[in-house]
Amino acid sequence: MKRLSYGILMMTIFFFSCNEKKEVTTEEKTERPEEIIEEKKEPEKEITDPKETEVWEPEPKAISFNNNNVPSDAIVLFDGSNLESWISTKDSTSAKWSINKDKTMTVLPKSGDIQTKQNFGSVQLHLEWSAPDEIQSEGQGRGNSGVFFQNRYEVQILDSYQNKTYSNGQATAVYKQHIPLVNATKAPDQWQTYDIIFHAPQFDASGSKTKSGTFTVIHNGVLVQDHVEILGTTEYIGHPKNDAHGKGPIKLQDHGNLVQYRNIWIREL
Repeated sequence: MKRLSYGILMMTIFFFSCNEKKEVTTEEKTERPEEIIEEKKEPEKEITDPKETEVWEPEPKAISFNNNNVPSDAIVLFDGSNLESWISTKDSTSAKWSINKDKTMTVLPKSGDIQTKQNFGSVQLHLEWSAPDEIQSEGQGRGNSGVFFQNRYEVQILDSYQNKTYSNGQATAVYKQHIPLVNATKAPDQWQTYDIIFHAPQFDASGSKTKSGTFTVIHNGVLVQDHVEILGTTEYIGHPKNDAHGKGPIKLQDHGNLVQYRNIWIREL
């Protein structure tokens, strides 16, 4: 009898022990992850009055234009009267290029490039140029010059009218980097117009480039470079370089051709 009672007792303990384990296991299995409650967003208020989307300040500054269509907030770099805004690139003396009776200036071959006395960052530049009427050469030897920003980034000036040469060296090319979208060059007996938006590259304190510069170029009213990235300096030989720098001058190139210029102005951005 004692043995029987002892056996029943042991079976009872075993039964409750198993039950307890099962309950724990069941609880573990039925444990639920925390529910993610999404915050209900209030529906946007419907706009019924046009005044609710009107912005009145700041008000854009009004500008005017002179007889040559130069905006009042522009810096005139050449208007045909003198070369006081320019110096020789090679020795910083007075610019030696010729001023003509019709208020244009002509490259003086072998005198060297000329550049502005003032340094600039990001700008809008307007200039007009004309290739020699008499065609004496072909390719890069025909009406060749160039306009450089910060003394290192060139937009090509070339008589590209029915003139075969490499595409990234045509008029309005970002020299050896970007080919123009179209060739908008007029015949050499006509004046060409460039309107160029230049955004300067940016560098950090260590001299590393943090943001590339860009060019947008409009040639004779036609978009030919659409916010293209400047890869670095525009080199004749070799790859672009990206040494840190600050503001720099606008430079016009003496490439040995009698290219003429007129009506040059610039706006700082």
